[in-house]
Amino acid sequence: MTFSLPDLLIGLVDADAIEAVNVNAVNCNSREIKQGEAFFALPGLSAHGDAYCAQAVKNGAVVIISDREVVPCPGVGVVVVQDVRKAYAQAAAKTCGKQPQNLIGVTGTSGKTSVVSFIEQIWAANDILGASIGTLGVSVGDKKVGGALTTPDSLSLHKSLALLKSGGCNHVALEASSHGLDQRRLDGLKFNAVGFTNLSRDHLDYHADEDEYREAKLRLFRDLLAGDGYAVVNSDDPEHMPFMFAALDSGATLLTIGEEGAFFEISEVKIEGFGQRVTGKMVGEPVSFLLPLVGHFQVDNAVMALALSTQVGADPEKSVQALNHLKGAKGRLEHVGEKNGAAIFVDYAHKPAALELALEALRPYVKNELIVVFGAGGDRDKGKRPMMGEIAARLADKVIITDDNPRTENASNIRKEIMQSAKGAKEIAGREDAIKAAIADLKEGDVLLIAGKGHEEYQIIGTKKLKFSDHNVVKSAIEA
Repeated sequence: MTFSLPDLLIGLVDADAIEAVNVNAVNCNSREIKQGEAFFALPGLSAHGDAYCAQAVKNGAVVIISDREVVPCPGVGVVVVQDVRKAYAQAAAKTCGKQPQNLIGVTGTSGKTSVVSFIEQIWAANDILGASIGTLGVSVGDKKVGGALTTPDSLSLHKSLALLKSGGCNHVALEASSHGLDQRRLDGLKFNAVGFTNLSRDHLDYHADEDEYREAKLRLFRDLLAGDGYAVVNSDDPEHMPFMFAALDSGATLLTIGEEGAFFEISEVKIEGFGQRVTGKMVGEPVSFLLPLVGHFQVDNAVMALALSTQVGADPEKSVQALNHLKGAKGRLEHVGEKNGAAIFVDYAHKPAALELALEALRPYVKNELIVVFGAGGDRDKGKRPMMGEIAARLADKVIITDDNPRTENASNIRKEIMQSAKGAKEIAGREDAIKAAIADLKEGDVLLIAGKGHEEYQIIGTKKLKFSDHNVVKSAIEA
């Protein structure tokens, strides 16, 4: 199948000014370009894609699309558009095939992975074949394919959506990260429903400040939500107001959840074992369910998933019942084992607010001491390191500072930056050694939180990605 270039760029450039070139497909990777394809030269963090035009043409590109004039290659035209990332996303959507009709997008600093996983589970309880796409990859039914990005690049995303559609899946829930939204990876999609979980400091190594970070998240509500769609907002979060106004400005139906939620009002949460009894009202009607997960934030995530899924195909009564059987996403405050009568949890918390939430969530289950093992990623926002150290020292009884993904930074320096505000903390360099030391010292009634890496099965040291799993280290330590 071939595609007319003017059709792919409708609304982005004067179609009459474009040569009527037909292309077989699109790509932004010059090494993967094949004969007859269009090469989109995207701006990058270290280089612009137009630096690779010659390689793209050599591999078969018949036209180059960029956001600036480039040195033309002989026999190949160059089309300049204002927003080349948006153009690429829209072209990818048009060339990859039909998409599922029912799309949900979830944004926020924390909770995205859990919410899309819960939505998929609720759909399954309604006999709806649904999928989730995000940090854990693509999940549909019993099939799971890992991914490298929370929000995949445009071409990978649209290929995945077309594949899901061809397999009979018409319901998909996606994580919408600030990077993905800012880089227009989700443009080309129109969401039937979108959700906002919460907002706190994150990714300030990428965004100039917190205002820019918020604006990136708001794009999901302002630019990508269908006019007749639904917007679910966690009204308990201090940052919820801009998302409410964005939803209303988009003409969407606004649904709020929380202690004063109009769609779902959370009245009471009581701990029952390693679960929580939730009572409240859904559109004014009394509701109760036993969520088999720890942490009040998981209550928020479950109710968010309930609100979103019921606007996109799920029966409300069946969906509430499904909340009694939810399984947590891997590495999201996951109960991974016990040793000497102590419970061990693994969580992905790698930012201040997430670490605080995780520790506060576990405190009610502690009969003796709450211990936390964590570090901080290298080549990322340094400002959050002392913040995390202070939170750990304040909320845990014992703190062990270790390595996360140091990347190209000196791991010792990262630990020192955390230790500055973690009074009384212990430092153990190797992550495996730190986890095993913490488990060896556990006593009955203790609760251990291993934070930072969650589901990850690797550790980045220097420029090498080494095989590593908190889960595997815990299993080995328990069996020792």
